[in-house]
Formats: sequence, structure tokens, C-alpha cells
Amino acid sequence: MRTHYCGHINESLIDQPIILCGWVHRRRDHGGLIFLDLRDREGQVQVVFNPEHAASFKIAETVRNEYVIQIHGTVKHRPEGTVNEKLPTGRVEVISDTLHVLNVAEPQPFRIDEYTEVGEDIRLQYRFLDLRRPEMADRMRFRSRMNHIIRDVLVQQHFLEIETPFLTKSTPEGARDYLVPSRVNINHFYALPQSPQIFKQILMASGMDRYYQIVRCFRDEDLRADRQPEFTQLDMEMSFVDETDIQNLVEDMMRHLFMTLLNIALPNPFPRMTYAEAIQRFGCDRPDLRIPLELIDIADLLQDVEFKVFAAPARDPGSRVVALKLPQGSTLSRKEIDDYTQLVSLYGAKGLAYIKVNDMEAGAEGLQSPILKFLPDTVVKDILIRTKAQNGDLIFFGADKAKIVNEAMSALRIKLGQDRQLINKDDWRLVWVVDFPMFEWDEREQRWQSLHHPFTAPSINNPELLAENPGAAISRAYDLVLNGTELGGGSIRIHDAALQRAVFKILGIDDAEADEKFGHLLSAFKYGCPPHGGIAFGLDRIAMLMTGSSSIRDVIAFPKTQSASCPLTHAPGPVSTAQLLELGLILKKSNTQNEKKEN
Repeated sequence: MRTHYCGHINESLIDQPIILCGWVHRRRDHGGLIFLDLRDREGQVQVVFNPEHAASFKIAETVRNEYVIQIHGTVKHRPEGTVNEKLPTGRVEVISDTLHVLNVAEPQPFRIDEYTEVGEDIRLQYRFLDLRRPEMADRMRFRSRMNHIIRDVLVQQHFLEIETPFLTKSTPEGARDYLVPSRVNINHFYALPQSPQIFKQILMASGMDRYYQIVRCFRDEDLRADRQPEFTQLDMEMSFVDETDIQNLVEDMMRHLFMTLLNIALPNPFPRMTYAEAIQRFGCDRPDLRIPLELIDIADLLQDVEFKVFAAPARDPGSRVVALKLPQGSTLSRKEIDDYTQLVSLYGAKGLAYIKVNDMEAGAEGLQSPILKFLPDTVVKDILIRTKAQNGDLIFFGADKAKIVNEAMSALRIKLGQDRQLINKDDWRLVWVVDFPMFEWDEREQRWQSLHHPFTAPSINNPELLAENPGAAISRAYDLVLNGTELGGGSIRIHDAALQRAVFKILGIDDAEADEKFGHLLSAFKYGCPPHGGIAFGLDRIAMLMTGSSSIRDVIAFPKTQSASCPLTHAPGPVSTAQLLELGLILKKSNTQNEKKEN
């Protein structure tokens, strides 16, 4: 039905006849001439109708935005003075002699021919219209190109693309599984995979050597801007490699991706930072290195002061006291400081102490803070020296349990960076975070948990030593962070059954449970499994960052809302009693239904 895409029309086609199909993006009637901007997924081009082609001109008078049409015409240069340099097709136009209306369109719930602020609920309800908007079409094309480039790179590196099952077995990986009842195995359930983790390790035991997959994964958990119940992951696994081999390959892929799509040269190599350093300097393990603010430990300066708010955590090994200097922050108003105090309270902080440095030469008289009366002048002086304070600076303080301080001050650091315009949005700061703890202690459940997942190899390859002191164990894991967002994470895996069982036991999984849940993996280890490792990337997040989108929902064709629902299809929805009976299921009445029955 067509010979070209609208966005591909250029000066090389001058005087050639063409056929175009698409949507009317905008219509302009200039009396003697009618102009239509015709749009398809590749872009738009100006089409001109004049009265000498009476039949098509008459039809052109009736068309409206979003009508689907076909035109026959000839490519011509635009007249002098009418060139539109903002459009790739802006130097040409199509003089149409034939017009066919393929489908009409009703008035749209929001405009597509120009940018307008539209509520996300409306956008998702009419996603088929939202995806027509040029900015959304650009994102879908970008994502398609991104996937194509990734596949090309990995095929050149001798990877095999292998599909793993969607209907699998539920395993404890830290988030709730989506369960699927089995009709042919009544009272048994499949689980949708949170990750192909076990299957890709079994592929390494099978001799596949280098595997990758662009795969959908599923997690039934609370949602945020960068989370969806179903998401797309680039999954990779390699045999006979160490951490450096994997990181080097990933860096080459990322450099190629950014140069090809954005013409941006990423560093070679990417910097590395240990988990301990990231927590100490930034309070989190995914630091945004564009923000030039760091946490500074000052507990040693405050252990002997009478101010218990600082002294108690300064003496507690499980707590932390830090300073965060904001250059030229003394201009912050009381309301702004109160707002930041409210922010840190969301993370459990009981307050936000501060000192405004107005005049260093004036000593205590040149400082402004409600806490100065509780601190000796010598201690205040030491704090100013350690933070390298200058006139006009403001110093915030965090003092509490280490977890609270890290989370609260990390959030404050990011917020200050945004509010004070300290972030260069054209900067791309990547960093590998390495040397994570193998386990973390869960105070509520009083047991060890994996910081990443239970298949990550410890740096000490000895089951007995590992069991003696799990809290001291370092894993062979690594995360790649870009501008404060974790793009993906991976590790060298355990490939020895005895070591894997030792890790399971530390996590409270005995041999019987391990055999029941992971017997297929442990069996693969027994028959000659090679050393292996891998990594997985959230492609939604990568596309979000590279396109400058504010949410991964803007780079997913049909995303879910924050309540994990789909306004377009109204999923999830009820099913018939007959379907439930066939699955051997009976629905439990909700509290709302019970209340209605009682009333």
C-alpha cells in the first residue's frame, strides 16, 4: 500500500512518484491550498493538495486529525522561505494528486499534534493514542535499536541466545512470586520467573559456555517509578571467566551502545568502588557521582561531648555520626531546612541538626545554629576543619543507627543535588560497586539473608570458614551504577555442591529443603559444572535513562500502574466459576464482600 515511510522522504527523491500511508497529524487550510502533516512511526512529512486535483482536494477538505489516509504524490523542494529545519523532512514536501481515506477518527481525549500535559491514567487508558505521540514513538524506536545493538554485540562475542521457561518452580529469591495454578496437576502451582538464574547456571553445566536472553521477568512486589510487576532483563552467563572478564565485556557493550545511539564516549575503563567506600562516602551502594557532596564521619570528634544526641551514637559501634557540607548553603531559609528535616524523618531520622557558616573569621559569633550551645568551641572548630568549611556553607548532621543515617543522609544528598542544581544532566557517571558483604543480618527475623542471592560465590571458597563468621564474608558480586541508578548486577556463581549447601544452611535452608527446592541445580553441580558467572541488566531502566524519561513506564509499550493494574485492558480481572472449578480453586470472600452481606 505504500512505497516509503513518511520520515524517510528527502531530497534524494525529488520528482519521484511515491505512495504514503499514515495518520493526519495536523491539517492547515490556506484557502487555495490545503496542507496535511502526514505521520507514521518513522516521522512526518508535509503533503500539499491544490484545487487542480479536484477530487483529492475535496476529500482533503473533510479530513481531520488522526484520520488514516493513503496519498499518491510527487516529491518536490519546498518553496524558498518555507523550509523547516526542525524536521528531517523539512526541505521537501509531497504534492498529492490522489487521496484515499482508509479510516476516520473520532475526536481524541488528548491532543497528539502538540505536546500537552496529560494525566498518566488517561495516557495508559488510551495507550494506543499515547504511543502515536512523536516522543513516545521515538522511545519505542530507540528501544528497538538498543535491543538490536545488544544482540549484535553478544553474537559477535560468541553468545548463544537460549530461551528459558516461564512456567517454573517457586524459589526463595527475596520477592513474592506470581503463582500460576495447574489444571492438569490440581493443587500444584507454577511460578513465573523473577529471573532465569537457576536455568542459566544449568546451561553452564550443560556446556553452553556463553548464554544470553532478552527476557521478561515477574515480581509481585510494591512498585516505584523504576519498578514494574513484569519487566525486561538482559540476562547473561559465561563459563571459565572471572569478574574482570565479565566487567570488560559489559563495558565494551555499554561503550558501543552509548556511542552508537547517543554519540557519547564513556570512559575506558569504568571506575571501581567497594561497597564499604560507597556506604561511607555516599550512604548507599548506588551513588550518583554527579553530585559533589559526600558524607564525612565525625563520630571521633563527638564521643566526649555532653550533647547526648551526638555523643550516644558516637560511642555506639552500630551507629554513625556524619556531616554533609552544602557549599553556599547558608542562604537556605528556615522553611527549606524544615522541608529537608521532614524528608529525613521519612527514613527514621529524629531531626536534622545544622550549622550555618556565615563568617569564619568571627569564630563562634560567625556561626548560626541551635546546637552550638551544646558543643564546645574546640569541637566545632574541628568539625569546620574536617569538613573544609568556607564562608557561606551550611553543614547538616546525621546521628543515629548506621542504617538510618545512611538512608536519611543519602536521600538528603540526592535532594540537595537536585534542588541546588548541582547535577550536570549531560554527564554520565558509571561506576562498578564491588566487594559486597555476602550476607546481611535480618533483625526482625533474627537470621542471615543473602545481600544479592544465594547462588553468589563468596570470596573465601571454604564452607567451614564461611560458616564460622558469615558476617565477615565478602561476595564476588558487582553492580553497575549509572547516575545513581543500578543498571544491573551480577556475580561469580557457586559451582560446587558442598559450598552451595553451606550457603543454604547459613540462610536456614537445610539439606532436605535444599534438595526439594534446588535439587536440579545441586545435581548439575555433581556432574562437572565449570566455574561461571554472569550479570543481568534492567533494559527498561537503561532505556529510561538514555532517553531522558522520568519513568520506565514511558519506555514500555503497555506498562502497569503503581497498583499493578492495566487501565487499557483492565487487568487483573475476575474469572468465571467454571474456570476456577477446573483449576480446583475456590475464592475466599473479601472483607468488603462480607460486610455487604451482613448489611
